[in-house]
Amino acid sequence: MKLRPLLLAALAVPTALHARPAPVPAVQPVPLSQPVLEEMVRTLSSDAFEGRAPGTAGEDKTVAYLIECFKAAGLQPGNKGSWTQDVPTVEIAATNVAGLAVTGGAGGTMLFAPGKDFVAGSYRHVGRTEIADAELVFVGYGINAPELGWNDYAGVDMKGKIAVILVNDPDFDAANEDGIFKGRRMTYYGRWTYKFEEAARQGARGALIVHDTFPAAYGWNVVESSWTGPQYFVQRANKGMDQTEANGWVQKGVAERILAAAGQDLGRLTQAAKARGFKPVPLGLKASLAFDNTMRTAMSKNVIGILPGKKRPDEYVLYTAHWDHLGRCKAAADGDDICNGAVDNATGTAMLAAIAEANVKAGPTDRSQVFLAVTLEESGLLGSEYYAANPVYPLARTVGGVNMDAISPGSAARDFQVVGGDKSELTRYLAAATRAMGLVQAPESDVEKGYYYRSDHFSFAKRGVPMFNVARGNDWVQGGKAAGEAAAERYNVAAYHGPKDEYDGKWDWSGILQDGELFFRLGRSLAMGKDWPNWHPTDEFRAVRDASRKGAK
Repeated sequence: MKLRPLLLAALAVPTALHARPAPVPAVQPVPLSQPVLEEMVRTLSSDAFEGRAPGTAGEDKTVAYLIECFKAAGLQPGNKGSWTQDVPTVEIAATNVAGLAVTGGAGGTMLFAPGKDFVAGSYRHVGRTEIADAELVFVGYGINAPELGWNDYAGVDMKGKIAVILVNDPDFDAANEDGIFKGRRMTYYGRWTYKFEEAARQGARGALIVHDTFPAAYGWNVVESSWTGPQYFVQRANKGMDQTEANGWVQKGVAERILAAAGQDLGRLTQAAKARGFKPVPLGLKASLAFDNTMRTAMSKNVIGILPGKKRPDEYVLYTAHWDHLGRCKAAADGDDICNGAVDNATGTAMLAAIAEANVKAGPTDRSQVFLAVTLEESGLLGSEYYAANPVYPLARTVGGVNMDAISPGSAARDFQVVGGDKSELTRYLAAATRAMGLVQAPESDVEKGYYYRSDHFSFAKRGVPMFNVARGNDWVQGGKAAGEAAAERYNVAAYHGPKDEYDGKWDWSGILQDGELFFRLGRSLAMGKDWPNWHPTDEFRAVRDASRKGAK
């Protein structure tokens, strides 16, 4: 969970068959079992589960308990007769990192220090990374978006070269959401993960993102701390050899010095990169860097249950929540060093079983409903990433779904926020559910920080499965906005990713139950429908979804 009190994600797929979509099926809500929710949250967040860290005794207890709860809810094993899916991971740590050397400029050789000036690592499963005298090319924001008529790599062959890339996307500093890339709202093209992926697709040998605090939404200290320790990835058959040899970041001041040595100005090039038709700029400089890689492999598990559909069982609606948390962590003042993860995410995990039970009581839906408890979210969405890359049920046949992450206790709310904005045709499903519940939409806060791309639903979105995020609002029925905002602040300051995210028998469950009703309505309406809603035509995920659906029946 990335500092959001509630995340809901609804996935869907495209259609060219319905000029006028069928009405959203009406849903009669079935009350969720508060006793089931309470018992599961209390158990999963107890000290006996040791913070549910993958690869520990806490994982073994969690997986066994979830299977027991899924059975009790009425689910069937969801992976060809098995309740689990193995998730193989690899940990890669860059060690013995040499300085970044840049040559060929007017000032001679420049040497930049690891950590202080730059950070780098490799996605490849190799013992050593060594790049010598690779040409540097400034590629603006490093975006290739055919649906927007935008290609920062136009006319350049990046094979053997290192891309120098700006963080965020071209109109990040807009005052509103007007612009090719949705103005101030970050799109996936602005995320650093996309930039490394696109550089690899372009054949680049390496990629260096220029850090700038405002468009990045965090300081260099966050980059340094995140990239100077082990990095976690799902194992791939090709051992990551389709990725660049090295990915990294450089301080803005370092980038200014490098460009100045090439006779260029970072500020001027940044402005030029904001305009459609920008062309990449070869810098006439060469860069060298090297480091060793230490690797460790491990295995964790996703837990999967299913309620088969009665009419179209080969069409799927997906409910997801991550079961993992941080295990033992930095101790609180009282010596408690177990990060119990009661809110994050015992609540969402418990909601899987409660919604499954409610759907059993309501009767079978036309489409199948899949309940997926994923591992390793806290290590970079790895459990959902592995499932999305190796789906038990084809993504092209997955109609939609709900992702449940860190559901805050407290009062029910009068409002909700659409995280990521209006990205898909699923807007009308949410509109029908919230209208029935008497909720109103509030503006999303911090649109420039790209929260949409930081939870498990994103693993499906980037493969074209449309996702719709909703966050419960702060205008609480009990206490209004002051109470809602104060509760969010208390959690983020005192409990988030710490030992005090603990179950409390005095919790107000009305807000969690309200969230559960919304999840139930949205998921069940998708499971009872016939439509295959798509992303909007200019959304960054539309093209890949269209391609995936071409081969579907």
